[in-house]
Amino acid sequence: MYRLNSLPPLVSTLALVLAATACSDSGTGGETFGDGPSTITLGGGDSNSNSGDTDEAGDDNDSNDDTPMDGEDEAEETTTGGVKLDTLPSDEEGQQSADDGAGNTGCAAIDFLFVIDNSGSMGDNQANLIASFPGFIAKIQETIADVDSYHIMVVDTDAYWNDCQIECNFFPFLCVFDGIDGCAGAPSVCDETLGSGVTFPLGDDASNEFCDLAGGQRFITPQEDFNALPQKFNCIASVGTDGDNSERPMAALTQAIGPTLNGPGGCNSGFLRDDAVLVLTIITDEEDTDSPGTAAGWYQNVVAQKIGDGSGVVTLGLINDQEGICPAESQDPAKIREFVNYFPNHIEGSVCEANYTDFFEQAVDLIESTCDEYEPIG
Repeated sequence: MYRLNSLPPLVSTLALVLAATACSDSGTGGETFGDGPSTITLGGGDSNSNSGDTDEAGDDNDSNDDTPMDGEDEAEETTTGGVKLDTLPSDEEGQQSADDGAGNTGCAAIDFLFVIDNSGSMGDNQANLIASFPGFIAKIQETIADVDSYHIMVVDTDAYWNDCQIECNFFPFLCVFDGIDGCAGAPSVCDETLGSGVTFPLGDDASNEFCDLAGGQRFITPQEDFNALPQKFNCIASVGTDGDNSERPMAALTQAIGPTLNGPGGCNSGFLRDDAVLVLTIITDEEDTDSPGTAAGWYQNVVAQKIGDGSGVVTLGLINDQEGICPAESQDPAKIREFVNYFPNHIEGSVCEANYTDFFEQAVDLIESTCDEYEPIG
């Protein structure tokens, strides 16, 4: 059942015991690194807190997390410029531009960020998302003809390449996935950085392979053959179910587009473009209780990264519903819902739906109208 709403105001033996302990571990240990204006509602570690409304979500207890900045500082760090090419030039802060035509209404580029919960309960939900993607991206191309440049990035909700910190110390054989030794160390620092684009998912139900994206970035770019997008998305979005139970989707989201990871030399350098519509998709079956900050602060953080203009942001929330599709004992994701609803252009749907096709069909319509009305700043 779907409801159209108006805009609100603003994962018996000692080995198994240790393995179970690791699944709920939210410690900060890591492995040795290797080289290497419509509103639609669809229904059907340690905990950090921060009451400041302009704080970026982050985790001061994790050395691989991005460094927080407040909204004003981030807004001042952002510039525009460049021409529309498949390989796009970066400005001084790593921001890119797909078009140099200031003052024109409409968009020629879209940046898609998928924040995917990789905890133990998310296997079916990830499969559902992946099955919905081919139709979604094909409909985007068909419906929004002027858009010829896509960035597509996936981030998961913890700072680990895998969650084998305890097993690796005692029973490393428990951390071999499809022949890949999860105790040998992550391929790079970025693979164990919260908010970094996923390119080598490892663990149960994961791709367990290097996704080999064209251009060598941690996100899909226009260099990728359009017909290969479903297969590439399948690879990066199969983040698996071995993630830490301390899910931090909002910290991952804000850090993914923040100046440290998105700037020159950052893991996600150049992902966020000033003149592209930004589509944020959050898929989780729990509330975010471990990302510091508030819904208002997360909202302000995202707007700051878009040069103070939230009109070019679309938020899509696949979260626990209030319509009875999800089990009664499911957590109410009140903070995530509040964040999603802050943006004028948003859709909220039930993560427990058996199929996400209708959700993403509604999303295409919303993205199209957002693109039609969007006037990039700069």
